[in-house]
Amino acid sequence: MKAAVLRAVGAPLEIEDVAISKPGPQEVLIRAIATGVCHSDLHFQKGHYPAALPTVLGHECAGVVEQIGSEVRTVKPGDHVVTCLSAFCGHCEFCVSGHLSLCEEPELQRARDEAPRLGTGDRPMTQFLNLSAFAEQLLIHEHACVKIRPDMPLDRAALIGCAVTTAYGSVIRTAELRPGQSVAVLGCGGIGLATINAAAIAGAGRIIAIDRVASKEQLAREFGATDFVDASDGDVWKKVLSMTAGGVDHAFEAIGLTATAEEAFRMLRRRGIATIIGMIPVGQKLSLNGYEFLKEKQIRGSFMGSNQFPIDIPRIVDFYMSGRLKLDEMISRRIRLDQVNEAFAEMESGAIARSVITFD
Repeated sequence: MKAAVLRAVGAPLEIEDVAISKPGPQEVLIRAIATGVCHSDLHFQKGHYPAALPTVLGHECAGVVEQIGSEVRTVKPGDHVVTCLSAFCGHCEFCVSGHLSLCEEPELQRARDEAPRLGTGDRPMTQFLNLSAFAEQLLIHEHACVKIRPDMPLDRAALIGCAVTTAYGSVIRTAELRPGQSVAVLGCGGIGLATINAAAIAGAGRIIAIDRVASKEQLAREFGATDFVDASDGDVWKKVLSMTAGGVDHAFEAIGLTATAEEAFRMLRRRGIATIIGMIPVGQKLSLNGYEFLKEKQIRGSFMGSNQFPIDIPRIVDFYMSGRLKLDEMISRRIRLDQVNEAFAEMESGAIARSVITFD
């Protein structure tokens, strides 16, 4: 199969022929229909987060099941599925307490003495985040995907596997937003726009979108923002405090920068909650004013929106099919697999929301 391979940090992805194994007992072979190009992939390509190389990046995919292992019970050949990087075992402490996204059980991977899922020639290749979705096929554990209704367009469903699930979960599960509360979202990329949309679905009373690119205001409002702040002038937290007479109930950081994470905390009202969705690079630290904790402010991390994706993703699909979730507007353009490096460059410029790779 054709796949986009990362062989060195900072290097362009190379389109190569990669061998893929047959499904083991609890594995599923999926034919990829569409894969979103997510900012998290760029973090690993740039080396902000470590990854064993070489590897096939990509983790935001929708496709059709081609083959299943002998013990697979949740899907069958022909099913339409969305993948999710937060694969789970189902029996560890995190899984049984409802925190599936925090499962780290090694049984989700093949054992060292087994043939690798991916490779080139006689050399094994690391599978990226349980998926490796910049490829024509995926071989994954059955608990890394979920069946969806067949009338859902798969090029739009791909975005649900990471961006939308992360945003929806961050609002509903991590932050536990209540109807009528005020919200600020820092960053209007794919994750940020999905967070705005999720806050609107959850019934937020006021949603303030914040971005350095002023032209994103119209798009943010289409996704549910009631206000927009141009961050290029600085002092964003002061502007939000002034607009809201004391701060917002919830601030969601959707970029992955220390400065914006610190601003998210500062723009909170008393008992407000700052939820950090963005991936702050390894080694970077936040600096917060200690006295602000006397206002009972909170700052929370969120990994993949604290999701329970077998439950969340089918519900999110229903939101789209009923017209409440915006996915068409999030897709800036559809590209071929060999255009993935162009998509990375466009993402860095901040000019687009999301590119989606489609496979013929």
